[in-house]
Amino acid sequence: MWTDLIKELTQDYKFYVPATESQLLEVENSMNIELPVSLKELLQESNGVTDEYGTSIIWTLERIKKDNLEFRSNDDFKELYMPFDHLLFFSDAGNGDQFAFPILNGKIIKDDIYVWNHEDDSRTWISSSLSSFIKGWLNGAISV
Repeated sequence: MWTDLIKELTQDYKFYVPATESQLLEVENSMNIELPVSLKELLQESNGVTDEYGTSIIWTLERIKKDNLEFRSNDDFKELYMPFDHLLFFSDAGNGDQFAFPILNGKIIKDDIYVWNHEDDSRTWISSSLSSFIKGWLNGAISV
């Protein structure tokens, strides 16, 4: 479903070996969160999606874990930005801004997607679902 959606929009993206259930559980346990169902389904079709230049539209599980843990534990970030505990980053715009699901106590609140602006620390709603985010990002309706 997810790879078909992306292929309908463009042929310029590369897909990877699907994430396993044990890999998904390891990330959830290590971060003490529940991944959104839509993101889990996508990662079970392809563990990350990149364009022809290697830019990710969806990060790998490894990057999701690494970047989210870094943002939550970096002492410099704690001084510069509001807490990141309520965001689950899964992609970036290539300019420092990042895309995230809202979370509360480790659970997804809703399927909305927000963009975090690295310059002013704003968190702005941009999409009502992962599928509409992917469509909007790939067709240019969503930009930052």
